[in-house]
Amino acid sequence: MKKNDWKDRLNVVYSTNPDFKYETEENEDTETLPKEKQQLRVCFDKKNRGGKVVTLVTGFVGTEEDLKELGKLLKSKCGVGGSAKDGEILVQGDFRQKVLEILQKEGYVKARII
Repeated sequence: MKKNDWKDRLNVVYSTNPDFKYETEENEDTETLPKEKQQLRVCFDKKNRGGKVVTLVTGFVGTEEDLKELGKLLKSKCGVGGSAKDGEILVQGDFRQKVLEILQKEGYVKARII
């Protein structure tokens, strides 16, 4: 069966170059670092959030799936909502100390509060 890749060529109308090849975006899956080597930073933030307070966990190196799994763990342990994307975990409310304790219990030894 022929692979239909017309969606990969949506932004190219026509090329006169005989050596032209379509460039496709390939997302490289970065491997998730072991918990002991992750350097997570836990900080307090309320900028551009309408006065709402959030706890921000940054510095995660790994796949989006692992990031979302860690975010889900933190949100459920704190009993609040939030999100996990672009290498950051956002937990609604000021839970810096609690998040740090949870991370250390999970094995993230280099986690620290900024």
